[in-house]
Amino acid sequence: MRIFLTGASGVVGRRLVPMLRNAGHDVTAVVRSVAASGMLERQGATVVNVDLFERETVRAAVAGHDVVINLATHMPRSTALMFVPWAWHQNDKLRSVASNMLVDACLAADVPRFVQESFAPAYPHSANQWIDETTPLSPVRYNASLLDAEGAAERFSRSGGSGVVLRFGAFYGIDAQQTSDLIEWIQHGRAPLPGPPNAYISSISHDDAARATAAAVALPAGVYNVVDDEPVTHRVFVDSLATGLGVDPPRLPPTWLTPLFGPLGRLVARSVRVSNRKLRLACGWTPKYPSVREGWEAILD
Repeated sequence: MRIFLTGASGVVGRRLVPMLRNAGHDVTAVVRSVAASGMLERQGATVVNVDLFERETVRAAVAGHDVVINLATHMPRSTALMFVPWAWHQNDKLRSVASNMLVDACLAADVPRFVQESFAPAYPHSANQWIDETTPLSPVRYNASLLDAEGAAERFSRSGGSGVVLRFGAFYGIDAQQTSDLIEWIQHGRAPLPGPPNAYISSISHDDAARATAAAVALPAGVYNVVDDEPVTHRVFVDSLATGLGVDPPRLPPTWLTPLFGPLGRLVARSVRVSNRKLRLACGWTPKYPSVREGWEAILD
């Protein structure tokens, strides 16, 4: 198949390209930097520079492809910036504008499949109850645009295509700035993770997210949670990393501080115990790391 991939140089995209190539697919990779272009070309991708906000350019670029995978995001550069509203403006534009332009282009060019990234932690607080894909999302102001992105994929399916939405858990990985920031915080005895210590967090490693995205080229249309088998509590999340680092368990912020973190802090404070059962049954995907505990070990190794 010919696959058009946005966000190809991101933490998931750069893992996904060699997986798709090894499976025999031709990959057109959208990138913005010269350094990323060289890496992706060495992996066998055809590199293009496409303005995702230019309608006619996007339409011409996706023509002739069998699948469009939209992983284009613009994450804040650090954990601290994630709590600043203006740091999300470009990401909002990508999800609300670019996603719909890509769907319009796919429909005009008769591309049969569209895959859209989304965000599982936007589910509502559920205490210790399991959450599946039938639970409506409840995003906050900073990530409300993901509803636009998911709506674009749903519109694609209603128009006769196969639209797939992948709701990724909280990412972690060796090349994630947020992981590096968390390690530094924990080494200093603190962890900037608002919410009760017994609140659940549903994570996914970059490697496992890429493997799930590769499987999405053959998934039935619909929404799928891409998370670890075993969500863990905030306390376990930070303590298991501290154990690997050989330091004492860090202090979590007291719950009364949560409002000071703003809307995003209130979202992170939710307990979201998300199930990956639908994805496992649909394609046989299983995460390499059943929980973040095994993932931390691999990162630290």
